[in-house]
Amino acid sequence: MGNKDHISSSSTQQHQAQIEKNRIEAVLQLLRKPSPLTLKQEKFCNEACVRRFLKAKGDNVKKAAKQLRASLSWRDNLGVDHLIADEFSGEIADGMAYVAGHDDQSRPVVIFRIKQDYLKFRSQKLFTRLLVFTLEVAIQTMAKSIDQLVVLFDASFFRSASGFMNILVAALKTIGEHYPGRLHKAFVIDPPSIFPYLWKGVKAFLELSSITTIVSSIDFDDFPDFNHFTAYPSRATSLRFDPSSVPSKAKVGACASSRFAFTVSHHMDSLKPWYLTLTDKPSFRVGPTSAGPALISPINARSYSFASPTARNMNPMRKSFFPTTPLPQKTQVMDHSAINHPRTPKPSFLHSPALFFKKECHVSKTEKSRESFLPFLRFYRRPYDEMVYRSKMKPPLGGLISIVSPQIRRRHMSVSQRY
Repeated sequence: MGNKDHISSSSTQQHQAQIEKNRIEAVLQLLRKPSPLTLKQEKFCNEACVRRFLKAKGDNVKKAAKQLRASLSWRDNLGVDHLIADEFSGEIADGMAYVAGHDDQSRPVVIFRIKQDYLKFRSQKLFTRLLVFTLEVAIQTMAKSIDQLVVLFDASFFRSASGFMNILVAALKTIGEHYPGRLHKAFVIDPPSIFPYLWKGVKAFLELSSITTIVSSIDFDDFPDFNHFTAYPSRATSLRFDPSSVPSKAKVGACASSRFAFTVSHHMDSLKPWYLTLTDKPSFRVGPTSAGPALISPINARSYSFASPTARNMNPMRKSFFPTTPLPQKTQVMDHSAINHPRTPKPSFLHSPALFFKKECHVSKTEKSRESFLPFLRFYRRPYDEMVYRSKMKPPLGGLISIVSPQIRRRHMSVSQRY
């Protein structure tokens, strides 16, 4: 019985493979019907490419052939076969669009860090050429068994939600229409505050909206494993406050706490009769100061909940700016078994009957997006290296540098393989 089932399953697979092959041949015949394909078009329309177009159109031969013909015409008008890195030397130097590396499944990870004023000085066609060039470089770095990639859109440079929406929609439409089946996952990182509301009205008209996720980099500040990377300048990092830049000053106040010292001025000043200073030592000195009445730092001048991302999410692995309880010495051996941690009792059925029917595997949408972006956090925080990115370019995309100096690719191959 087992042998018969194995033979029947293998024959079914062979039959399905033959049907798929016949569909591919039918699509190619429809493409060659008006006029024969050129050598580059024949190379582009291989079996894997036609199979992706068929899958995108639900195995409909006519629709797949129509979309593939339109894609070939689009590539000819855009000049995709003639794109080189020399055309985008400024964008490559600034790290606006590049291949950051490969994930655990060997899929290339592409990062776009387009600035808000990019389209003010450049046309939409030039942005499309930059997008296509970056995708072509990513496709060149794919292994034979890999046909998908991951795209990270860094929106931290944008203050206008509509401006970033135009770039995102244009990119997703280009990938969906001319690179079907290539996108595995897309992430929008730190968009403007109004962007989620605009996205709800636009995503119904985008084919790739189901695999596009909005995440915030502030939610991942508590991961110390990735904090050794130098963060790329963004909307969050531009507002960060460096505590080391505040000099230590004399402390004032008859009433002092672990964070602030407060006292009433002895001078008859009705506008500012008080002094507020930040204390960074456990000992205080009471008395007037000569530093002036406004000893307020960027952190203590406002509520701590509205402070910068670094101040709000202090890394527990780093030394805190504010004084905390002294830690034990490194030589001291702590017995963790002797510490009694308070435990919250689990609610019983009588307390909440709904908990009895709640599924344990239920995960919120925010937690799902957080977990899905975590494997790509290291690519987002890794500093950009132009030479490592250029080492991934193969001729003719690499331009004159890859032709004149081919040793650049060999020199940085060991570096790129680590990613």
